[in-house]
Amino acid sequence: MPSRRAGILVPLFSIPSSRSWGIGEIPDIVDLVRWLESAGIGVLQLLPINEMSPGETSPYSAMSAMAIDPQFIAVEQVEDFAAAVGAGHLPTEFHAALSAVRSASRVDYAAVRRLKDAALRHAFAHFHETEWRRGTRRSAALQGYMWDQAWWLDDYALFRALHAHHGGKPWNEWPDALQRRDGEALNQARHDLADDILYRQYLQWIADTQWAEARRAAGRVALFGDLPFMVSGDSADVWAHQDLFRRDASVGVPPDAFSDTGQDWGLPVYRWDVLAERDFDWLHDRARRNAALFDGYRIDHLVGFYRTYFRPHDGGPAQFVPADELEQVRLGERVIDIFRSAGSEVTAEDLGVVPDFVRESLARLDVPGYKVQRWERHWRIEGQPFKDPREYAERAVVTSGTHDTEPMAIWWEHAPLEERQAALAIPAIQRALTDEDRASALNEPALTATLREALLTSLYECPSELLILPIQDTFGWSDRINQPASVHDGNWTWRMPWPVDRMRSEPEAVAMAARLLEWSTKYGR
Repeated sequence: MPSRRAGILVPLFSIPSSRSWGIGEIPDIVDLVRWLESAGIGVLQLLPINEMSPGETSPYSAMSAMAIDPQFIAVEQVEDFAAAVGAGHLPTEFHAALSAVRSASRVDYAAVRRLKDAALRHAFAHFHETEWRRGTRRSAALQGYMWDQAWWLDDYALFRALHAHHGGKPWNEWPDALQRRDGEALNQARHDLADDILYRQYLQWIADTQWAEARRAAGRVALFGDLPFMVSGDSADVWAHQDLFRRDASVGVPPDAFSDTGQDWGLPVYRWDVLAERDFDWLHDRARRNAALFDGYRIDHLVGFYRTYFRPHDGGPAQFVPADELEQVRLGERVIDIFRSAGSEVTAEDLGVVPDFVRESLARLDVPGYKVQRWERHWRIEGQPFKDPREYAERAVVTSGTHDTEPMAIWWEHAPLEERQAALAIPAIQRALTDEDRASALNEPALTATLREALLTSLYECPSELLILPIQDTFGWSDRINQPASVHDGNWTWRMPWPVDRMRSEPEAVAMAARLLEWSTKYGR
């Protein structure tokens, strides 16, 4: 990997092409990568792609830590679908529904899932009849995949089939024998649900195949993922490894900039003592799976792997586990070693309330943490001036924002006068702007294009090795991906304003690529 790189952050769900079914799909990565190459961008940072529960939209509360969400499969590139029905032979009502999700301004997850599940079941039925029953070459390919991935795929496929069989009820509402994973009950379920289990395995085979093709086509643009701190309590992983998790408490964070009362994520709590006894086997599995999918990834909520903040469901006081600082350091460094052991490059999301000893630990381990420009200030100096980006550490991921922050345009629109004045006093901004530019930036209610470019180029110029810009900030858009500590229809549904396969002909995108390439060349990224 080059020592200085620039990257773009955008969720996969946000980048549908003109071919896609209402959501970004795996092959759409290739169209985006071609634009990134023209812009001199070397890293594509995605959000988690793990399968979410029906009705869920947050990629940070998945029902599997290993499975790719089938909603990202490009149905029309599945040869069994083309052979079975093909898009041109679908019923009129199906075409109407497909047209609706394609033209929607946001991702309609429920409609997308209905359409794709119906189409993929047609594809699977054709595969089962013409390939599986006949023992063809493709049948052998699926069998090979199932054998190779059995270490996670077997439990996942059985869980998904049982979940569907029980009407989507969480596993702790299933019959007692299935909750306890009684051997006889599981064997009976494997027999009774054999076709649906095979269907789930088939979907993962298709998704993995499309992913591998997209990753090969990405070439020199590295694909980065995002490893969520936890999975949903109603997940294949928690069901299959019940001894590793506490379900009488839930993970969250103490009060921080996003919430005065802290956050309760409703996710189970690691039993760190049991994980240690088992040599952290499930975390090794997560590292292995992520290394198979990505060149690198961000460890979400890094501080939680040092000390997990949780609230007991019985109303007891919130607390950290482990409680002792020495044990917290040992745990965090062991977990990071595990994630790096599989060969992926890792970065650490160390934002929010993070003790100094965690950042000292990251420095010892040479793991880059995050520097969000609007939060990099000399907080103990009068006036709290912004840090000059030239002061940032080399081993850092520098950014203008994350998927949880408001875009730069919205931040500036709501920034008080004192904050605007402090930002305009950054040496790089002073050098880049004329007196007229500064007056305009200070007094205009909206972020000016001149100031936006000055803020971005100050990050390009900084010594930090990795620069990751949210695509909204690159273009100056005001659309949010997520608003933490809130639940509403806008979260996780944002789509690009044009199909991703049009980016290399869309005038605004072509012009932006030229600017980014100019900056990458000038500043050595």
